[in-house]
Amino acid sequence: MKKIGLLIEIKDGVLKPANLSMITAARTAGHHLIAILMETTTPRVQDQLATYGVDQLVTAIMEPPGWNPDRWAHAIVDVLKKNDIHTLLGLTTAQGKDLLPRVAAILDAPLVMDCVHVDIDEQMAKTSQYSGKTLATFHLSGRTILYGMRPNAVTPVPHPATPDITEHRVDTSKTTGLEVLQVASGQSGMQNLSEAEVIISGGRGLTNGDNFDLLVDCAREIEGAAVGASRVAVDSGWTPYAMQVGQTGSKVNPKVYIACGISGSIQHLAGMKTSDLIIAINLDADAAIIAHSDYFVIGDLFTIIPALTQELRKNKALL
Repeated sequence: MKKIGLLIEIKDGVLKPANLSMITAARTAGHHLIAILMETTTPRVQDQLATYGVDQLVTAIMEPPGWNPDRWAHAIVDVLKKNDIHTLLGLTTAQGKDLLPRVAAILDAPLVMDCVHVDIDEQMAKTSQYSGKTLATFHLSGRTILYGMRPNAVTPVPHPATPDITEHRVDTSKTTGLEVLQVASGQSGMQNLSEAEVIISGGRGLTNGDNFDLLVDCAREIEGAAVGASRVAVDSGWTPYAMQVGQTGSKVNPKVYIACGISGSIQHLAGMKTSDLIIAINLDADAAIIAHSDYFVIGDLFTIIPALTQELRKNKALL
């Protein structure tokens, strides 16, 4: 039985739902699962991890504290070595993309990001290639193996356990010359794109940046929703790059993806075609996105989205 490390992500003291998907993916191998936490957690977070099958919780207590990707990476390596962990799973999120390559570099270990499936015993991972047209299978070798799981790639399944809870103190004061000057928050109340279960994206049909407020208003009425954008919208300066969905942006895997005024280029489809349910709103019945949608509306998004927002508000008021 191997010891499998799980790099757990927490935001504002709350466990990110994508962690539960990663735990389920790792648990299928039947090994000893060790959740690595980079900050002190609440009993609620510990209970959630226990509910989904974590066998051990290790909290890294760093001196000095605070976010610094280089210091965090060295602390993670220290936890891996002290606990004899040679397989580590993390999430392909903004934080995961910052930390996992640093850990891999320190350990000189192989890493595959954006995995949709992992086989820990065979040291194998699958990830999409060529704009999502095919799945590539990687067989990895080395003393330590790292995987970055695509959020929401696996449906979380509870598996109650009673984990041991320990702390691991790490002195990282001399490990880096990197200084974090400021951490800027994104849109208040918005979920990170790669982790969102519902995404409402806008493209050329929005006509300008101000009209993205329509999508933001709608997303705020849906728990765990986020707003995305096509490359055209980003290149036009309407939205920041962080909102871009596509081959050169974020690759997302939500339960519901609503494409508003998006033509459906190959590059955009590469970032969202694995969504469970795709809904398109477009004036052009011949737009490529229509052929890739489960449901579509041929109509004016400036009428449809406000009406949808209003209905969502009415439903919330009744709850």
